[in-house]
Amino acid sequence: MLPQEIIRAKRDHQVLSTEAITAFVRGITDGSVSEGQIAAFGMAVYFNGMNRDEAVALTTAMQYSGDVLEWRDLDGPVVDKHSTGGVGDNVSLMLAPIVAACGAYVPMISGRGLGHTGGTLDKMDAIPGYQSYPDKALFDKVVRDCGCAIIGPTGDLAPADKRFYAVRDVTATVESIPLITASILSKKLASGIGGLVLDVKTGSGAFMTSFEDSQALAQSLVQVANGAGLPTSALITDMNEPLADCAGNAVEVRNAVDFLTGAKQQPRLAEVVLNFAAHMLVTAGLAETVANGLAQAGAALKNGRAAEKFGRMVAGLGGPADFVEKAAQYLPVAKVQIPVRATVDGFISAIDTRAVGMSVVALGGGRMRPQDQIDPAVGVTDILPLGSGVKAGDVLAVIHAQTQDKADTAAQMVQQAMGICEAKPHAYPVIYETVTL
Repeated sequence: MLPQEIIRAKRDHQVLSTEAITAFVRGITDGSVSEGQIAAFGMAVYFNGMNRDEAVALTTAMQYSGDVLEWRDLDGPVVDKHSTGGVGDNVSLMLAPIVAACGAYVPMISGRGLGHTGGTLDKMDAIPGYQSYPDKALFDKVVRDCGCAIIGPTGDLAPADKRFYAVRDVTATVESIPLITASILSKKLASGIGGLVLDVKTGSGAFMTSFEDSQALAQSLVQVANGAGLPTSALITDMNEPLADCAGNAVEVRNAVDFLTGAKQQPRLAEVVLNFAAHMLVTAGLAETVANGLAQAGAALKNGRAAEKFGRMVAGLGGPADFVEKAAQYLPVAKVQIPVRATVDGFISAIDTRAVGMSVVALGGGRMRPQDQIDPAVGVTDILPLGSGVKAGDVLAVIHAQTQDKADTAAQMVQQAMGICEAKPHAYPVIYETVTL
């Protein structure tokens, strides 16, 4: 089946067969399909879309384009979570050990940040000695021993997606719901999990800024994942302000440790973490209802089992054995800390969350290109939430930088990102909607 005929069919609004899609993905993988043909196919899908069966076929073909992990002989279910990306979103760091403490296994294969969003893997790399790319044997051992492991892509998972995404990234076809769906799910299916809960962000710090677009993506992901045989649900959550009160890498790890140990648990962050844990436990068959799952997750957090799981995971992957107890001693600290102050009295009425994320990039804590190196120590902390009342001179946030010049630039960005008005604004819900079949 010629690639150009498959492209022609999609260009002309035809529904592609599973055989045609599988053949095209095979060509992406073995190199017989050129980058120009990949770009043309991506553009045809961008404009003409795919129905559910086509998206399932694309997802499944990319899933089987490389290694597919198997988790045999485990005494519990295997589940995972995926976030579409946000600012101050360190949920995975607390979620994986909480769910593991409740009896599930969470082999979490995560990615790096790009643009204004932070990456889970970049956060874990702030921990000295932590191996974010272990070999398969170590990954398997840590998952079995600890119940969870947060690592980068292992082996050769979904190589067709890697090549396809690289072309999409430079041909303006990233923002296609069927292609986003297949890209996310092919890697999750290849990781061998038995259930998935998705965190689809919406708001000023999300890739999908409108609720309607976020809802469409969530529905596509749930329909295609279940169509591919993976029990999946999604929660649409708010990203009109940073989720944690900080953004960066080491600072978000410290925040996660404080959360797990009970030193500091912000209400919005806790609501997201515990609700995702509850839904994962329901998906795994370990809780009959979300309410029961919330109770289990809360107990695992309160009695210290979740913090213990996190500590064992860190040590198992090469980090310090006493990291949970001495996180402040191990995590890197920036040389300069300066406050961002309010210039007028009022209430924080809006936060340009994307701009806050870009301030971290300006500090060197994020990347605009995949090859960029990042500084784990820099970031923003003590970010006041929406609705906070302030007086002129009050601290809105604290910048952590390596130089005064970069600190001043980031402080200006954060100050401009935080709108202050006389009237207290309405509050955004933390979780907008749960999407299931």
